[in-house]
Amino acid sequence: MSLFLKKSIPVLLAEASDSEKSLKRTLSAGSLVALGIGAIIGAGLFVRTAAAAAQNAGPSVTLGFIVAAIGCALAGLCYAELSSSIPISGSAYTYTYATMGELLAWIIGWDLILEYAVGAATVGIAWSEYLNNFLVEIVGTSPIPYEWSHSPFQTSPDGVGGIINLPALFIVTLLSFLLIRGTQESALVNNIIVILKVAIVVMIIILGWGFINPEYHTPYIPEATTYTDHHGVTYNFGGFMGVLGAAGTVFFAFIGFDAVSTAAQETKNPKTAMPIGILGSLAVCTILYILFAHVLTGLAPLEFFRDPTKGGEASVVAAIKEGMPATYSWLSKSVTVAILAGFSSVILVMLLGQSRVFYSMSKDGLLPKVFSELHPKYQTPYKGNLVILILVGIFAAFVPGDIVGHMTSIGTLFAFSLVCIAVIVLRKTEPDLPRQFKTPWVPFIPVLGVLACGAMMFGLGSENWLRLAGWLAIGFIIYFGYSKKHSNLGKQSRGEITKP
Repeated sequence: MSLFLKKSIPVLLAEASDSEKSLKRTLSAGSLVALGIGAIIGAGLFVRTAAAAAQNAGPSVTLGFIVAAIGCALAGLCYAELSSSIPISGSAYTYTYATMGELLAWIIGWDLILEYAVGAATVGIAWSEYLNNFLVEIVGTSPIPYEWSHSPFQTSPDGVGGIINLPALFIVTLLSFLLIRGTQESALVNNIIVILKVAIVVMIIILGWGFINPEYHTPYIPEATTYTDHHGVTYNFGGFMGVLGAAGTVFFAFIGFDAVSTAAQETKNPKTAMPIGILGSLAVCTILYILFAHVLTGLAPLEFFRDPTKGGEASVVAAIKEGMPATYSWLSKSVTVAILAGFSSVILVMLLGQSRVFYSMSKDGLLPKVFSELHPKYQTPYKGNLVILILVGIFAAFVPGDIVGHMTSIGTLFAFSLVCIAVIVLRKTEPDLPRQFKTPWVPFIPVLGVLACGAMMFGLGSENWLRLAGWLAIGFIIYFGYSKKHSNLGKQSRGEITKP
C-alpha cells in the first residue's frame, strides 16, 4: 500500500552525499555536544527541579532524575545508532520513513512539531517572564508593562489585560534570523551561551555544597503520601510512586538531546560525531542535574519550595538567598543571567530542529517546496525558517505558556518510542547496513526504551492522550488532503515520476 511505502537507505545516503544540493557540513562532535547541552539545560534545570521536589519527591528528586535519564539513555542509544547509520536531517521522521513507511513517518513528523515549534514558543514565553525579573532585580528599572509582555488571554491581579507578548516575539525573531545566517554561526553563539550557563551551574554546585543542611535531606525518600498544591491539584508524594512522579516531571529537563540528530546532514563526520553528540550531551547534563538537585534541596526546607511566592519560577534564586549568606547575592543575580541565556539556547536548538524536520519532509514532497529551498549564500532553509518564525511567533506572542504543558512531553515520548522500534526493524530489514555505532543488546535495549517511554506517557494522564489524539487528527487531515498526493514516493509508485 502507498501509505506504507518506505524510502530506501541507498536513496537517503545518496541525497546526503550530493554536495550541490545538501546542507553545508560545518559541525564537529564538540559542536554537537554543545548543541545538545544547549537544548537540554534550560527551563528543566532551573524550574522543574524545584517543582518535582515540592510535588513529588522532596530530596529524592535526584532519584527521579536518574530514572528519567535511564529512559532517555535507552532512547539515546537507539538515536545514536540510527543517526550514525542514516546521517540525514529529519531525526525520528527520517528514521521512521526508512523503516516503517510514509504514514508513520508523517505522524512522527507532525508529532515533532509539539516538541520543537510548540516547545520553542513556550520557552520564548518563559524567557519573557525572566526578562522582566532581570530588568527589576539586576538592571534596577521598571518591568515591561503587563499588556506588552502577556497574551490577550491573560489578566494581571490588578485587572490589566494582556495585548501581545513582545519580548517573546522578539527573542524568537532574533534567533530565527541567526539560524538563517548560518548553522555554524548559530553553533558559535550557542557554544558561548553553553559555557556561560554551565559555569553558573557548576558554581552553584561548588559554592552551595558547603551550605547544605543535612536536616533538609532527612528522610531522603519521604514516606509515601499525597500532596495537594495551592491550585488544588493532588500528587503522589514520597515513596516509589513519588520518585516515578518526579521522573515524569523532570523529563521536561531532558527534552532536546534528540535535536542533535536533526543536524546530521550538517555534521562533518556524522558516523562518529552523532553518537558522541547525543550520548555525550545526555551524560554531561545528567551528572549536572543530579548534583544541582542535591544542592538545591539542601539549601531550603520542603515547605519553602511549596510556597508559591518562593518556589515558583524564581525558586533557584530564592533558595540561594534563603540558604546562603548575603555575600553570595551576586550568585543569585548570575543565575538570572544564566536562565535568560539558557532559555535562549533552548529556543535556538528547537528552531533548528523544527526547520530541519520540515526541510526533510519538504524534500520528500510531504510539505510544500518552500520549506526546502536553501539560501544561495548561507545554504540554510531560510524560507522555511521564516514560515516557522511566523508560526512560532504567533504562538509566543498571543498564547499563554501553560496551554501546551505536557503536550510537548507526550509528543516527545511518542517520538522516542518509534525510534526504539525503528532500530529493531532496521536490524531485520537492513542487516548489512554499515553501522559506526551499534545499540547493544538489541532488541532488549530498544524494548526497554519503548516500555520506559510508554510508562511516562501513561503517567501523563488521559487528558493529554486526548490532546495528542486531537493533534494527530489534524495531521491526518493535512496528510490525506495534501501530502499523500504530493509525496515523491507516492508519485513514483503511480508512475508519475521516475525517481523519488
